[in-house]
Amino acid sequence: MGNHPGRIVMLVQNGVVGDSRVQKEAESAAAAGWEVVLLGRTDSRASEWELGGARVRLVPTSRTFEQRLHEVRRAWLRSPLAYPPGPLESYRRKQVKAWRADLDFAEQRLAGRGAAAALPKLALGAKRVAVDAASLWIRSRTRASRLVRERRAAASAPIDKAAYRFWRVALGDRAWRRLDPALWDLELAFGPVVDELAPDLIHANDFQMLGVAARAKLRAKAKGRDVKLVWDAHEYLPGMKPWKSHPWWKEAQLAHEREHAPHADAVVTVSDTVATLLKDRHGLAAPPAVVMNVPDLPEIPVPAPQPGLRERCGIGPEASLLVYSGAPLEQRGMHIMVEALPSLPDAHAAFVVSKPHWRYVRRLQARAAELGLADRVHVLPYVDHREVVAFLSAADAGVIPIHHWENHEISLITKFFEYSHARLPLVVSDVKTMSEMVRRTGQGEVFRAEDTEDFLRAVKQVLSDPEKYREAYDTRVPLKEWTWQAQAERLTGVYEGLIGPAGAAT
Repeated sequence: MGNHPGRIVMLVQNGVVGDSRVQKEAESAAAAGWEVVLLGRTDSRASEWELGGARVRLVPTSRTFEQRLHEVRRAWLRSPLAYPPGPLESYRRKQVKAWRADLDFAEQRLAGRGAAAALPKLALGAKRVAVDAASLWIRSRTRASRLVRERRAAASAPIDKAAYRFWRVALGDRAWRRLDPALWDLELAFGPVVDELAPDLIHANDFQMLGVAARAKLRAKAKGRDVKLVWDAHEYLPGMKPWKSHPWWKEAQLAHEREHAPHADAVVTVSDTVATLLKDRHGLAAPPAVVMNVPDLPEIPVPAPQPGLRERCGIGPEASLLVYSGAPLEQRGMHIMVEALPSLPDAHAAFVVSKPHWRYVRRLQARAAELGLADRVHVLPYVDHREVVAFLSAADAGVIPIHHWENHEISLITKFFEYSHARLPLVVSDVKTMSEMVRRTGQGEVFRAEDTEDFLRAVKQVLSDPEKYREAYDTRVPLKEWTWQAQAERLTGVYEGLIGPAGAAT
């Protein structure tokens, strides 16, 4: 068998679009000469497209295991009155409505028939009493069913706590299979696709795809193929806010990560601090390579998309514009921008977000409407990652109002670099690493996280003399170090250390 460029399969548990890190990684690996297939998740139909020499495929992934086993069983002991999981509860509620509609129809047919309708009306009255009794019974069972769902979701009952302790003791790190079986949905969807592609190297983005990659590596080894695994830890899992509210979710992810991390041949992550934490947590021989998620700035600058940021907001150059760019999550504190606007009469807030339809974004818009500020709050979708810097540069300040979670304290996040290359004055919360950098460079102001009055102080300082902060980019901010080209060289160096340069695979 002759030489071939070597195939890299990248895995990510999102839809790829909007994830600048995985897009840049795929494009860079393809540009270095490897054959790259980037597999992402979709809840609908499969789709494919080209991305800078890489091939993107979205894999349809069910949510069969979103509920734990006990949540799909009937709660005989917890609440014998509750309906079994499934369509019966909804069916019975609608059945009562149908019965009432039929009784109304029968009464309307008897209208105007006088004494001849007396007996039929009496019968209808008896039927209505029976339907009312059935309705009361169904409402009682529906209420019991709702309470069962709520209790199971909270997992706060003694039996739930006992089950949690039992599975952790009985299964150890394998307990995620009971605590969050939704991880199996990823395995069942992606595993066969990875096997079919027969990669030389699997690049698993984040903690949930680590298990898919590790099991694919072991299956390949059982068939005599040596497949290398690179784990790309985007976040430090112990320090992050859970994606889901179920109290078992985070421990399940931690156990899943612990079980599969030993199978990684190399680890990369986003900052030196996270690298040190991962080395200590998983007993790695050396700290992971650091590949920061910084902008990809070509030699010939990419112009801003048209219409630009201000045009999409419907405002001119005279208005002050604060911008937030990123995922719309509550722990990222975007709502402080809306709450501050009444005290900033000439300012507008633009939210350039990955999921404009998410509930948190709708709440922001509703709150703006309550304050009479709907015309000064603008929700916009992402633009292509190559256009982000030029797009954001039309704002007067870049805002990063994230809350105090360990993950937020230990690294410089993507939007920090994007705002910096856009040469925006920054308004950032006092999370450790980022606030230290801003104070050192003078590129913005720091405020106390979740403190609206202090946020207002910082914003007013920045807007009063923006050029003071922009000047920092000429002398004190290391923009040349914060470019993707340097990071891509680190990543391809990791690949080459495992499978050799592109073209060396056989």
